[in-house]
Amino acid sequence: MPDIVTLGEALIDLVSTKSGVSLEEAPKFLRAAGGAPANVAVALSRLGNSAGFIGKVGADPFGEFLFHTLSDEGVDTTCMLSETGAHTTLAFVSLMNNGERDFIFYRDPGADMFLSESDIDTDYLIDCRIFHHGSISLISEPNRTATIIARRIAASAGAVISYDPNIRLSLWPDPETARKGVRAALEGTDIVKVSTEELAFITGTDDMDKGCSLILDMGVSLVTVTLGAAGSYYRTVAVSGQVPGFKVDVVDTTGAGDAFAAGVLAGLLPFVKQSRAICDLDKEDYYKILRLANAVGALVTTERGVIPSLPTKGEVEALTNGTIFER
Repeated sequence: MPDIVTLGEALIDLVSTKSGVSLEEAPKFLRAAGGAPANVAVALSRLGNSAGFIGKVGADPFGEFLFHTLSDEGVDTTCMLSETGAHTTLAFVSLMNNGERDFIFYRDPGADMFLSESDIDTDYLIDCRIFHHGSISLISEPNRTATIIARRIAASAGAVISYDPNIRLSLWPDPETARKGVRAALEGTDIVKVSTEELAFITGTDDMDKGCSLILDMGVSLVTVTLGAAGSYYRTVAVSGQVPGFKVDVVDTTGAGDAFAAGVLAGLLPFVKQSRAICDLDKEDYYKILRLANAVGALVTTERGVIPSLPTKGEVEALTNGTIFER
């Protein structure tokens, strides 16, 4: 069974071929496999880890494309299922001049929303070391219950629970419902990865240290915060620090957070296998973990589309070692 299992949405990203424009102005779109949990699974596999994905896609050509993409990347798709009642979700994406991304999701409903409790295979989860999911699978039923049941099974078997809120307000009924839903999942979570904007949304404060402390007070062991080109920040009850980022030629920032999250999990996995508690790791340990995560997050921005741009272990090592190379 895979060491790390992710659960949630696998979808088709249709990325504007021109940067600095809105979706209205985008001339053409590039098709790419996407969906945050699927991105994390592929990123982990490219980094040399054993990863599996749980989720649903449509019984349509896009769903087949996603099956083949994840399988070809070495991700275990045993629990990746087809749904006949809905099509595969589509997401149109464009990076505008102000650095913000323009999103439109075609998902009402999408196949990923139909994952149910009966689709969760207990045997698949009891041997995993880390279980990772986002908040999109918590928005509606039956997906919400399936996610909660899966993480409960993994946690009961001793797995580390990783959570990326990955907030997409347009998919929630309203901001307050989103805030409550995202916060509810923090209970019982070991690792949380957020952006500065998400941290402020969840905690109600722009003070990063205070915000991280508030999340730790909810029982979380490790909070990681992405800071864009500045790198990342981490905090546990024992240690905290900021790790600088890497300078790269940015083409498309879509998926940088997913790649970073995969880097954190890849860096933590050896410690988890040694039964080292997250709170027992020191500053040197976390520097190495976040340096790896920063490199993975930086490299994915150098090409368009998330999964096609995810780096290999060799590319990450080249960047962290200062080796000059071309992708």
